[in-house]
Amino acid sequence: MPRGRYSLHDPHDHTPLAEEHFHCAVGPSGWRYVSQLTTPSGDHHGSVDLTLDELGRPIRLELHAAAWQVRGAALDGVTWVRTDPTGTEATEGNVRAHAFTGTSPAFLVATARLLRLTPSASATRVRLVALTDPVLAPRTVDQSWSLLKREAHATDNGPLTVDEYQVTDLDMGEQHAVHIAGDVVLAAPGIELEDLESPPSAFT
Repeated sequence: MPRGRYSLHDPHDHTPLAEEHFHCAVGPSGWRYVSQLTTPSGDHHGSVDLTLDELGRPIRLELHAAAWQVRGAALDGVTWVRTDPTGTEATEGNVRAHAFTGTSPAFLVATARLLRLTPSASATRVRLVALTDPVLAPRTVDQSWSLLKREAHATDNGPLTVDEYQVTDLDMGEQHAVHIAGDVVLAAPGIELEDLESPPSAFT
């Protein structure tokens, strides 16, 4: 069960945004990721609880940020309920999309798991519902993912397989690289892995 800490920053000016303390685990029915976020000053900033089924689909998502809350799942595309800080208003949404995304590294692992790309495959288009800070407002985004290469690196715990993806925002045309080992993001725009107490889990 990998457990560790990511630092999140603005990918453009590198302003520190939060630290995400996480643990995750692969099980017989899928994968679960749980994290708590703190601001650079140490205040509570939010939380992530994401569960995928064995095919990589989000069967349960609960996000908290700035007192806003979103609960969602894969249902007729993806469906969610977003609740305001006072708890008096709740709005439902549904989009013909494949999964969710957001600032948490969990969503990069989830999308990679959903697509299951191989280095020889062509780029795959995916539609996601982005839930971004500070108020978790939903926005539909189209991306293209391709697996550029898969390399094994020697470690004290045996070889570590690292996948390098190229992710393209089809609306903006921007491209960036994402490096993932098992169920841990090693590097991505705005994300740095600061601490990892145990090796990443390998998806079967």
